[in-house]
Amino acid sequence: MIARQRHHAGRLLVLWGLLLALGSPLLAHAVPMVNDPNGSQGMTWGAALTARPDFEITTPGPHVNEFQLKNSPPSYAGVPVDSVRFLAVDDQFARVTIRYQGDDRHKQILTYLEQQFGSLERIPGQMMRGLNQQYTWRGADTEINLTYHANTERGYLFIDSRTLAPRFNDRITDSAE
Repeated sequence: MIARQRHHAGRLLVLWGLLLALGSPLLAHAVPMVNDPNGSQGMTWGAALTARPDFEITTPGPHVNEFQLKNSPPSYAGVPVDSVRFLAVDDQFARVTIRYQGDDRHKQILTYLEQQFGSLERIPGQMMRGLNQQYTWRGADTEINLTYHANTERGYLFIDSRTLAPRFNDRITDSAE
């Protein structure tokens, strides 16, 4: 019985190692960001999105509100995407989340990010190929994280205020009590 359990545990460890090697991103090191935008989509971090007539609330909350642009198909860097959401914590613009699908769109978005914020080449730890790819650019005010799952061709882009985005965690903890 014990020998069988050890054999099973050994198989799980081998499988886990294969999954890590083939499908999981390596520890991603952040590329130092050039041209930190101190915001996104032409808005500065901390702006009040409720004051903008071109935005509508999609998910209201007591501290965190999610917005989208009215009457505008979602896009990023001129690339059509599935969704673009703008998040505010305590009425301060703090994050953009972008979801997209397709390898061509991924390549276009990745090219744009490298042109705007810095090349990924020569950075140890960045995952350039594989089932899961992860990239990070970090500036003084902004952090950009891109994750792409090649097997489903789904991409997720997070553009965060480095000072305001941590408040999301504080608000989640406050509301979980």
